[in-house]
Amino acid sequence: MEEKKIRVAITQGDTNGVGYEVIFKAFEDPAMFELCTPIVYGSPKTAAYHAKTLGMEAQFTTISKAKDARDGRLNLLSTYDEEVKIDLGLPTPDAGAAAHTALDRALADWKEGAFDVLVTAPIAKNSIRGFDGHTSYLTQHVGEGRHGLTILVSDNLRVALVTNNVSLKDVADTISKQKIVEKATILHESLRRDMRIANPRIAILALNPRGGEDGVLGDEEQEIIRPAVDELAAQSIQAFGPYPADDFFGDGSYAQFDAVLAMYHDQGQTPFKALTSISDDKGVRVTAGLDLVRTAPAHGVCFNLAGRGTMEGESMRHAIFQAIDIWRNRQHHDEPMGNPLPKLYHERRDDSEKVRFNVPRDKKTDAPKEEPSAE
Repeated sequence: MEEKKIRVAITQGDTNGVGYEVIFKAFEDPAMFELCTPIVYGSPKTAAYHAKTLGMEAQFTTISKAKDARDGRLNLLSTYDEEVKIDLGLPTPDAGAAAHTALDRALADWKEGAFDVLVTAPIAKNSIRGFDGHTSYLTQHVGEGRHGLTILVSDNLRVALVTNNVSLKDVADTISKQKIVEKATILHESLRRDMRIANPRIAILALNPRGGEDGVLGDEEQEIIRPAVDELAAQSIQAFGPYPADDFFGDGSYAQFDAVLAMYHDQGQTPFKALTSISDDKGVRVTAGLDLVRTAPAHGVCFNLAGRGTMEGESMRHAIFQAIDIWRNRQHHDEPMGNPLPKLYHERRDDSEKVRFNVPRDKKTDAPKEEPSAE
């Protein structure tokens, strides 16, 4: 398959955060323009303000439509004309509205086929009414009945969550066998299709402290998690567990698996940030399960660092790399399925798959018929 330059849409994120800083720094390396054609969805005025505040000579080309994006340039697609007050380091409704507008414009363009993959700069969820995170928003607006799943990805660990943004006191009532199976299935398919792991191994964590240790299970492990693991195994998905989270991460057991499915936010996010290269700004968030390829830096809005010039562009750069890899992996995974073998003459009266693999047999002897010689 011929490799092409991928068109990467990048949303500006919260205008009071570090979005523009990490975008500018990600494209300080000219080699990035050899890899992709970036289209930043935001505001030229806001971008210029951040560049001036940071003391950066950020070069970008303003465009009004994605089709006008030029190779070798940092294209900035203007998504709103009005002035937006910038209060660096503060969550404000104006900043949230600007981020929301940029995201909606990007999704509208994706539906029109204007770009290949989406990378999102961080948004402060509390600044947008009813916004429960990018994955939930994308599921609602472009999911088409599919469910998205956030996967935290680094060089040595991948973590997904069964519950997200749920109060700890409600976690036990929120998890279910069906939900675990659903999330693990999405995770399994993403590992195969998006990350090209042929037969992934998934670890399922216990909910209760020491749950699963030495075969001792709590109520949730016995009634929900273990039955979910058994059902996944029956579907030929290599899921194992439940494992107590402390020992699992503490003794390095996570290294034996391709991904981990945690029960709640801190159970998965805390060890991910402690054990991976997130400290070097290389962690990435991936939204799995949707047709749209979306990634993001694993760090948040970082209001405390906004405007200081201390952020690095590595996590944004790795998010772009990951999005491009996923897009190409999907092409390579799906291509062999795109041109099935045509049916032979004797198969044409039956459209079932079963008949396609039957060998014609002699009605008298029940022996396979010999094909006529070509000589």
